[in-house]
This record gives sequence, structure tokens and C-alpha cells, in this order.
Amino acid sequence: MSRIGKKPIAIPAGVKFAVAERVVTVEGPKGKLSLTLPPHVDAAAEGTNIVVTTADETREANAMHGLARSLINNMVVGVTAGFKKELAIVGVGYKAQLAGNKLTLSLGYSHPVVFEVPKEIKLTVTPENKMIVEGIDKQLVGETAAQIRRFRPPEPYKGKGIRYVDERIILKEGKSAG
Repeated sequence: MSRIGKKPIAIPAGVKFAVAERVVTVEGPKGKLSLTLPPHVDAAAEGTNIVVTTADETREANAMHGLARSLINNMVVGVTAGFKKELAIVGVGYKAQLAGNKLTLSLGYSHPVVFEVPKEIKLTVTPENKMIVEGIDKQLVGETAAQIRRFRPPEPYKGKGIRYVDERIILKEGKSAG
């Protein structure tokens, strides 16, 4: 059995949990999320906990056991606290502007890059060239931040580009005149 899958998930106050026809629904103060359970796995509420169980002891069932438990836990955390990723824009003349749900980035290209923000995501652009991506779906928050970062990943010589705030870029030494 999966070690992670064995751990029960505590249901915080104000969170509703339901399972109907292999679809798990979690509703909380920040919103509502649903997930179709992977094969070989079932979930049920036992008191104030959610317990994930497997149908058999196969290798695939054990892998799905831990996966399902992690996904349900992320849903519970998302509807109560939410998820957040911070990006920093580094570079002279690099900037970001937000108008409605369109993010316009000036990243040293001959044209501005326009990115349409998904409606489930809240994006904030601060004056010090930082972007904060927030939402209740962990996968969508991470994927949106990664898509924005892909427009101009940090380059290894000066470190210019879009990076995560906690990301550490190892800079290379330039050509030596010799």
C-alpha cells in the first residue's frame, strides 16, 4: 500500500465533500472543484476525514492510491487557502501590463507578447515587475505560471527574463579575452 495514500485527509470546517459515480466534489469558501477518480481507487468520508482506499494490491493500484490522495488533498487546500506562484521580470525595459484578462509583456522582442489569463486565475502585476498568479486549482496555477515563464526564460549570462521569485539562476562566466 502507498504510504501517502494511507494518510487520511482532514476536512476543515466549511468544506463540503461528496462522491458520486467516481466523481469527487469538494466545495469550500473559495470555490468548488471536482475530480474523476483514477481506476482501482475509491474515496469516502469517515467522520471529519476523507479516506482513500484501493480495490486490490497491484503496483498500479498502489500508484493510483497515492496520486488520488494527493489530488484530493490539493483540492481541499485549494478551496480553503488557495495556491499562489510569484514570478519576477528581470531585465532593462522588460515590463508587464494587465488589462482585463489580457497580460501584455514587453520582453525585448520586436512585438509585445499578449497572454490571455484563464478565468479561474487571478493575476496581479506589481509596480516592481512582479506577477502573482493565484487560484484554487494547483495544476492550473502552476501551468499558467509556467506558460508565462516560457515567453522569456532566464538566460544564463545576465539572468534576464521571467523567473520564479524563489528560483536561483546559476550565471555562467562570459567569454574570457585571452
